[in-house]
Amino acid sequence: MTTLSDYLEPLPLVAVLRGITPSEVDGVADALTFAGFRILEVTLNSPSPFDSIRMLATRVGASALVGAGTVIDPADVARVKDAGGRLVVMPHADAAVIREAKKQGLVCVPGVATPTEAFAALAAGADGLKMFPAEALPPGALKAWRAVLPRGTLVFAVGGMKPDNLGPYWEAGADGFGTGSNLYKPGASLESVREAASAYARGIAALPKR
Repeated sequence: MTTLSDYLEPLPLVAVLRGITPSEVDGVADALTFAGFRILEVTLNSPSPFDSIRMLATRVGASALVGAGTVIDPADVARVKDAGGRLVVMPHADAAVIREAKKQGLVCVPGVATPTEAFAALAAGADGLKMFPAEALPPGALKAWRAVLPRGTLVFAVGGMKPDNLGPYWEAGADGFGTGSNLYKPGASLESVREAASAYARGIAALPKR
């Protein structure tokens, strides 16, 4: 059975590929996985997202956890699975989407901004939590969440995360991070994606060991 924790080494990073087109998938996938990324999501507000998910899943196989981001309609969950995706990431904590993802056997990481949303998402079956938008939620908020969340709950800080600002969230208890436009922008050159991916890898390597 696929679990999130299986894909947090060597980099506890989620690549958010918002706006990617099918023609870009293979090159971007190679650049990211070479740098150590093992969790990759194509947001559903991208052009032909299910085609891109299918290509991405084929390109990386079981070596990475591939799926969809910005999933807001429960009906799209089955389409993600049919495309070969194994991950559903959401900007919100709609219990209907979470339950459908678990019904389909997919890993689900909903977005939460409060303890109320966090506990409701976990009760619905979430595999982890996306603290979003992290840039509006200081590390101190995560530290406070950690005092009450069930032990072992995976929390990813997402939104505004850059290679040089991961430390405070890591120290507050983040298990990983999600990064979108700071890693990849539509039409970005492969060289720029490689450079950004390498910068994130260096940022992770600089974090204190646990």
